[in-house]
Amino acid sequence: MRANLPAGTGAPPEERTGTGAPPEEPPYRVGRARSVLRVVAIASCVPYVGLKTAWMVGSRLGIPDGSPLLDGGTALAVANGATVLMDGAVVVLALLLTRPWGLRVPAWLLVLPVWVASGLLLPIMTAYPVQLLVRLLGGGGGRPVGEGSSEPFLDPWVFGVVYGGFIVQGLALGTLFALYARERWGRLWRGRLRDLPETPTSPALRVTAVAAASATVVPGVTHLLWATGSTAGLEAGRAADRTSDFYVLEAVSLLFVVVAAVGVLLLAFRRTGRLSLRLPLVLAWCGSAQMACWGGWLSLAGLMGAGEAADRPTAATMVTYAVQMLAGALVVTLGAYFFAERSAFFAERSAARSVPARDAPHESRVA
Repeated sequence: MRANLPAGTGAPPEERTGTGAPPEEPPYRVGRARSVLRVVAIASCVPYVGLKTAWMVGSRLGIPDGSPLLDGGTALAVANGATVLMDGAVVVLALLLTRPWGLRVPAWLLVLPVWVASGLLLPIMTAYPVQLLVRLLGGGGGRPVGEGSSEPFLDPWVFGVVYGGFIVQGLALGTLFALYARERWGRLWRGRLRDLPETPTSPALRVTAVAAASATVVPGVTHLLWATGSTAGLEAGRAADRTSDFYVLEAVSLLFVVVAAVGVLLLAFRRTGRLSLRLPLVLAWCGSAQMACWGGWLSLAGLMGAGEAADRPTAATMVTYAVQMLAGALVVTLGAYFFAERSAFFAERSAARSVPARDAPHESRVA
């Protein structure tokens, strides 16, 4: 009886072609814009990877006399190798976001690395251009984006080349991910915030959101104090060597703390009229990524740091970064549960719509 079924009435895929073979999928087309973005993302890794590789084989390119990098030893070599691998992961992500096999990758295996990349690149993408602008307007100099000492560290051109590459890398990779996510999961964030349905876990999500927003108070207050000139909790060396770059970075860090808190509270309480669902999701993504990943990076740097006691992070600094990581982790956890619920909601609705067709009498399907 199956051989008499017309196409489109439930016949198995291998029977719809009339040849006994499954129908071929349409060819995967990336498009010129995405192809260009892929090349740009990969090419933007070259300056950083090239410099790190040169340093690992003994070159002093861009390292001035007296730099602490000259005495890094094995620990610095291991750190250089790890950061080369991290930047190399951008190449894998660029391919994953633009190749057919990338559509079959489990969601977490893609989203987690992109989220980590966002957290590490966003502070550079936002703070470094502002630091340059402040210098252009007559502000003090110093080492940009988190480098807090006036000691010789790297030649000035190194920061421009490396951070310029990071900015291009972030823009290209972020655009590729946004295009990919819109195609694969776009329905999960369509609509208005106030139209989200209540779920059994909504109360728990609100409690988590309040906990996450409360946790942002500690790093928020600390970054506010440091951005406005206070030395409370700062190590002596860092307090003595503050420049305009330091204040810009602290202001940017404060901004991301506020962004994370606002995003997670909007997402949990949903009392915002016609506000699009995309806005709080973007805020929560950017804020949580910067807080968790940048806080983790600075904590690791502090734990591995050596040198004079005056240059080592204080207990207050380490606690600030630890709470910052915790707050970011809480926000991203809430986001993960939110998307899991949204995905389940659409899956159930799709299944409900297909029930009448599956339960229709056998005769009506084969008439």
